[in-house]
Amino acid sequence: MANPIEELLKDYPVTMDIPVLWGDMDAFGHVNNLVYLKWFESARVAYFDLFKGMSVDTSTSIGPILGHTDCRYKIPLEHPDTITVGARVTEIAEDRFSIHHRVVSHQHQKVAAEGSGLIVCVDYKTGKKTSIPPSWLEIIANQEKVA
Repeated sequence: MANPIEELLKDYPVTMDIPVLWGDMDAFGHVNNLVYLKWFESARVAYFDLFKGMSVDTSTSIGPILGHTDCRYKIPLEHPDTITVGARVTEIAEDRFSIHHRVVSHQHQKVAAEGSGLIVCVDYKTGKKTSIPPSWLEIIANQEKVA
């Protein structure tokens, strides 16, 4: 029988387990909404690590910037629990790509939240958008198994 968490994240090439901390909860007794965005960020940075940190390339001054993020909360989470958060690229344009995030609760064995982030490729010398470097596109294609 397949692991339900693995099944729910089978399309996500980057996943990471994160414990739900006591300090993640708010006065209402469930995980604060901003914590989910931090979990998304952790998964996004793990995806960026495939690009050697996807930091600003000193030779070209090209790097990523988060242009937009959103989150849809499905079930409330509480301490103690562990979540697995996944990241995958879902859309690519000339100067941007979208990353979809999914948070799965180990305790509940179901999706707790989903959301996305729009990553824009920027030339940090000029402050203007620029095309995604071919090396990034190759890494994304290899991770997502797309042509």
